[in-house]
Amino acid sequence: MSTNSPGPEEKGFFEKVVETIEHLWEGTKDTAEEVKDKAADTFEDIKEKVTPEKKVTRRKTTTAKHTVSAKAAATTQKIKKAVADVKAKADNQAKKVTAKAKKEATEIQAKAANKAKTLTVKAKKTTGAKTTATRKRPAAAK
Repeated sequence: MSTNSPGPEEKGFFEKVVETIEHLWEGTKDTAEEVKDKAADTFEDIKEKVTPEKKVTRRKTTTAKHTVSAKAAATTQKIKKAVADVKAKADNQAKKVTAKAKKEATEIQAKAANKAKTLTVKAKKTTGAKTTATRKRPAAAK
């Protein structure tokens, strides 16, 4: 007879914890990537809005180019700073989530170890009591 059950195999507690941590990590990375993409899109939109219309006169065009370059540079710096801040916040959040999950896993592991020790002690006591009872029984029968 086969020992394989037809139902799905049930996962252990630690496997579930690991999957939860992986899910949270992936979600955080996805969010950071989305924010990065949105920031890049916003940067391109702002860059297009700042681009000046072509001027007829060379003098006005040159002045406008300098102005636009300065504004574009300032806008670029602001956007880069915003993207860096968002990345840093996402990394910090991911670190917090990972640390919290590790802490919980450690606590659970410690509780499981304590429970195993308790059960081992109870099993030893039970075995000792059975051994004592077995030894006494033949003596009482005589």
